[in-house]
Amino acid sequence: MKAYVFPGQGAQFTGMGKDLYDSFDWARSLFQEADSILGFGLTDIMFNGSDDDLRRTDITQPAIFLHSVAVARSLGDDFKPDMVAGHSLGEFSALVACGAISFESGLKLVAQRARAMQKACELVPGTMAAIIGLEDSMIEQICADLGAKGMVVVPANYNSPGQVVISGSKEAIAAACPLMQEAGARRALPLTVGGAFHSPLMTPAKDELAQAISGTQFSTPVCPIYQNVDALPHTNPDEIRENLVTQLNSPVRWTQSVRNMMADGAQEFIECGPGTVLTGLIRRIQK
Repeated sequence: MKAYVFPGQGAQFTGMGKDLYDSFDWARSLFQEADSILGFGLTDIMFNGSDDDLRRTDITQPAIFLHSVAVARSLGDDFKPDMVAGHSLGEFSALVACGAISFESGLKLVAQRARAMQKACELVPGTMAAIIGLEDSMIEQICADLGAKGMVVVPANYNSPGQVVISGSKEAIAAACPLMQEAGARRALPLTVGGAFHSPLMTPAKDELAQAISGTQFSTPVCPIYQNVDALPHTNPDEIRENLVTQLNSPVRWTQSVRNMMADGAQEFIECGPGTVLTGLIRRIQK
């Protein structure tokens, strides 16, 4: 069985998607449609923008979404998913690819999500850190202990065994990193990100996203989508919609999702989007 997976923020690079744009008329039309829907030249920023331009949340998210959908469409009749999943933002790309929402709806939701997240970041500055080589349970305990002292820090991305990203206020991340190393982590590496994604600090963005999602038409997908919030397969449009809202301030359970897809028969994983970050994570999960 084939599982198609879609990356999230961090996979972007200057020039992403240009090969498809230059090679196919349908791809040019898709990129031009995206520029028109958004009301600015996303395509030009993707092809010619600086690293700083592409790191902006309101640019990064639509850019990765557009590239990922284009890659899936480039497969043509070969795109026959038995299951799909996306990492954080990638869940929106996966939903378009499996027919749960239209391209236009997906892009509008991604743009609104990015703007709402940006606003939340500005309300309370936060950050994230990658914890390498420590048991999930120990990471959860350290976060809980700091939480009991009034600090906001939580596990945000369960990326692979031995790689969990934590998210929270700058003060809490600064306090957590040395504690993680004292507990045996090989590395506790602060990340260059715009905010505390998938943490309670994203809660202000939730109402805005919920409103946008409630006004979007969802259909039954052609195959199950394994969603971040519970790592389980979903085909019910109402469940999918609810999980998308909850995802914003809940952890991305990527390790658990991949393991569940494997348990349900996934033998081949195909990554659609810029880079091969998920392919590397999946290899570690399969070991």
